[in-house]
Amino acid sequence: MHETSLEKLGAAAGELLKQRKQTLAVAESSGGGLISAALLAVPGASAYFLGGGVIYTVASRIALLGIAAEEVRHMRSASEPYARLLARRVRERLGTTWGLSETGAAGPTGNRYGDAPGHACIAVSGPVEAAITVETASAEREANMWRFAREAVELLESCLRQAPIT
Repeated sequence: MHETSLEKLGAAAGELLKQRKQTLAVAESSGGGLISAALLAVPGASAYFLGGGVIYTVASRIALLGIAAEEVRHMRSASEPYARLLARRVRERLGTTWGLSETGAAGPTGNRYGDAPGHACIAVSGPVEAAITVETASAEREANMWRFAREAVELLESCLRQAPIT
């Protein structure tokens, strides 16, 4: 069991989204749905969470986000530019104020691009844009998934706090 509940993890970002009457869409990969679950665990999440998906394969990237091979031809999937593209595209497709994405390698092994387990890139697209890379130096899959979720929700909260209130 993890020391942080899903509701607690998503509470601050969820409250900010509700207060501002803003909406969110999520595209995650190695987070496996924990990012969405944390944001949906907040009571009243239907006011801001419009949807998202676990974009785990090329097929899901094409079908759910409409990102064709040409758009990612010179881009590694576990990179900040790719995370930015996912965040932007999920925001556009669902018509939300904010898009949040995560892409990486939870473990126990790395990915085919040479990234070690515990590597993830996270991005926010919206009134404030940001991207970060997380390196846990751990091969523990579930612990990495929780860390990726925490980092993603914290990045979203940071961007929400930086955004002008309209």
